[in-house]
Amino acid sequence: MIAIGLEGSANKLGVGIISHPTAGQTGPAKILSNIRHTYVSPPGEGFLPKDTAKHHRSHVVALVKQALRESNLSISDVSCICYTKGPGMGAPLQSVAVAARMLSLLWDKPLIGVNHCVGHIEMGREITGASNPVVLYVSGGNTQVIAYSMQRYRIFGETLDIAIGNCLDRFARTLGIPNDPAPGYNIEQLAKKGGGVLLDLPYAVKGMDCSFSGILARIDELAHQMHAGTLKDTASGELVTPADLCFSLQETVFAMLVEITERAMAHVGSNQVLIVGGVGCNERVQEMMGIMARDRGGSVYATDERFCIDNGIMIAHAGLLAYQTGVRTELEDSTCTQRYRTDDVYVGWRDD
Repeated sequence: MIAIGLEGSANKLGVGIISHPTAGQTGPAKILSNIRHTYVSPPGEGFLPKDTAKHHRSHVVALVKQALRESNLSISDVSCICYTKGPGMGAPLQSVAVAARMLSLLWDKPLIGVNHCVGHIEMGREITGASNPVVLYVSGGNTQVIAYSMQRYRIFGETLDIAIGNCLDRFARTLGIPNDPAPGYNIEQLAKKGGGVLLDLPYAVKGMDCSFSGILARIDELAHQMHAGTLKDTASGELVTPADLCFSLQETVFAMLVEITERAMAHVGSNQVLIVGGVGCNERVQEMMGIMARDRGGSVYATDERFCIDNGIMIAHAGLLAYQTGVRTELEDSTCTQRYRTDDVYVGWRDD
């Protein structure tokens, strides 16, 4: 069973090809190809939907051809075409949905629409071997604490406004940090140079939910004071640096995530945490979550940037899991949506 997955919900265009054992066989999935091309906007700017969509349309055919070459497959070997149905940015999603429909019609292959969030979760489970973890899903567009129950991924807590990745990306624009390879990554590297100053920022945990817009507004205000040369550390009297601001922001928002994740673990009785999504690559959030999990006698599971950052292989994997349970997306239903809840998906491939 072989699937091609197309992902393009934001500025990453990914094409992946994966192989699953056929019915009656056992064994791990095999990654045959996993390639990605990123639209990088100029420093200080975000990526606009129309520009991102144009990027995806320009590169998707070349990436599909490259993936087939890398995997040494022909079209006849492919079982189905999987694409990101949502959530994500409207115009980029539409570009990838059109490409998937084109391949489905040209090759006469079934089409499978995949929830982006479920793709992250299932790829994380496959790569790490985590059995039934509490999932922390953190990315540019999503922030959720999730646990599986009765063939649904249930959302225990989420952001009430902007996602944590969006918060980090927007602060990177305030500082004028480059977007290459990723603004959040560059903030992480700056934060490693800080640590001497922990500024007081709003800590906005509301039950099981988080809010990041107030933190962003405050850290932006402090950044303007820093640029004006009027922001000093109250303890040492020294001027605050961009590294201090990045360190303070990371420490505050990651502490919020650790709190709500621990509360979910206690509720469901799990001692495993699986971190997925682009922000999940951050070494500091992995470290902080690991300290909490070890104190509870548990463990943390995370993947590297090949699978944390948006990619086509996670769409291929989740789509093939659904395909093997009989799921098909008819051509007239092969739409995309910016709002596609994680808990809207019937997880028919799990019965544990």
